[in-house]
Amino acid sequence: MKNIIISPSILSADFANLEKDIKLVEDAGADWLHIDVMDGHFVPNITIGVPVVKSIKQITQLPLDIHLMIENPEKYIQPFAEAGADIITFHYEAALDRSLDIIKQIQALDVKAGISIKPKTQPEVIKDILNYADMVLVMTVEPGFGGQKFMSDCADKIPYIKENSHDNMIIQVDGGINADTAKICVSKGANSLVAGNYIYKSNDIKAAVESLR
Repeated sequence: MKNIIISPSILSADFANLEKDIKLVEDAGADWLHIDVMDGHFVPNITIGVPVVKSIKQITQLPLDIHLMIENPEKYIQPFAEAGADIITFHYEAALDRSLDIIKQIQALDVKAGISIKPKTQPEVIKDILNYADMVLVMTVEPGFGGQKFMSDCADKIPYIKENSHDNMIIQVDGGINADTAKICVSKGANSLVAGNYIYKSNDIKAAVESLR
């Protein structure tokens, strides 16, 4: 997979003008739309839920890349799938030995399944389930808040994931992504990048999207 999938995070969008801000990244050439779902338990913040995702689905053609930063993710797979999710990613740390079952639960609903690991989690813990997932999301900041600084040591996990995954694996990186850190991640084997502040706070959103490729 040579093309880099750019998935702008609406966590950095203006929620009072969400449709406008989604159209901005869609028109700028974004590939997916990254939607962070936080429950105030797994991470110390609360964002959006199923009704908002359902509404977003009606106003964009972009695939919805749903990142569940929540406890008990299996309870919410079907509602998010029915709301229009195209990719659902959950955290290994919220599922542990239930991870493979959740991957299969997502895929049974004809949705791509992603598994995410936090900065302190080593990729070896998901080695046995890597070949079942469609995507691995490597967090290069602590999940829960936007605008954090890129943790370069987390990017060192990417080659291990690439070496131990199937050929069609999407390796996504989220946290502190800009034109410089994007190059680091892509050089190590990432093929999907999430960026929030870098895109939405740019004076030229199209140029910001293109700079990540």
